[in-house]
Amino acid sequence: MRPQLLKVSKAPRHSFSVRQDIVPYINNRWHYHPEIELIHFKKGEGTQFIGDNIKRFKAGDIVLVGPQLPHYWRFDDKYFEEGNKLQADVRVVHFAENFWGDQFLQLPENVNIKGALEKARRGLQITGKTRQKVAELLELLLSSDGSLRIMLLIEALNTIAECKQLNVLSSIGFKQELVEAESDRVNAIYDYSLKNFKRKIQLEEIAAVANISPNSFCRYFKSRTRKTYSQFLIEIRVGQACKLLIENNLSIKQLCYESGFNNFTSFHKYFKMITGKSPLNYQKEFMA
Repeated sequence: MRPQLLKVSKAPRHSFSVRQDIVPYINNRWHYHPEIELIHFKKGEGTQFIGDNIKRFKAGDIVLVGPQLPHYWRFDDKYFEEGNKLQADVRVVHFAENFWGDQFLQLPENVNIKGALEKARRGLQITGKTRQKVAELLELLLSSDGSLRIMLLIEALNTIAECKQLNVLSSIGFKQELVEAESDRVNAIYDYSLKNFKRKIQLEEIAAVANISPNSFCRYFKSRTRKTYSQFLIEIRVGQACKLLIENNLSIKQLCYESGFNNFTSFHKYFKMITGKSPLNYQKEFMA
């Protein structure tokens, strides 16, 4: 699936971009850019797409996304409902790999940072206590100026590099042909799927959304994502189940159907296949 090239701007006095977003629709589409992205979700939740990885994101999450890696954070529908006062709060840093000069990452002192940035080419989820420290550094970055900005960014990256709890997101074989065309088609597929995943989506139906034939749609989707459309929907449904388990307001049987699964057996099978845990163990681990 072909993402849209995003042009990242920065102030004339700055060598990299730092910003705070408090609305859920900023860059709310499948896109990529040559800059590395470090993002912290202080508030907000939804579905996260990085390369060929799909999972839920929630408040507190921090992700490091390498250059040219397609990604997309789609906030839940409740953030767009009329009269809803829910607010996002996201801190984002964009920087070029060589903004500090071509030799900086070649210095022996920076071997760990260089290694972390290499891993980020597949997307890195930062977990454990490291998240809080990086979040604090990004908070300082928002209001800093001068050389302190560079020092804080280096400290954040060094903290990530020293973390033993980094989850690589996209598969090692994921490749993306990066062209600006077809971004409307991609976003139409994503938006339609996220709005209708609770029911059975017919192949002819989603092919019509993409404005291509059913046979062409299957080949197109598989060649771009390395997965079938059915697999894509299952991952979205499991992500929804994870959200409902965390909220803890439905029985396992209820959330099975609320997540779009037709029976409990297939729900349990696919949930464990994707998360590595049973639904109950997932819930217990999160609540612990």
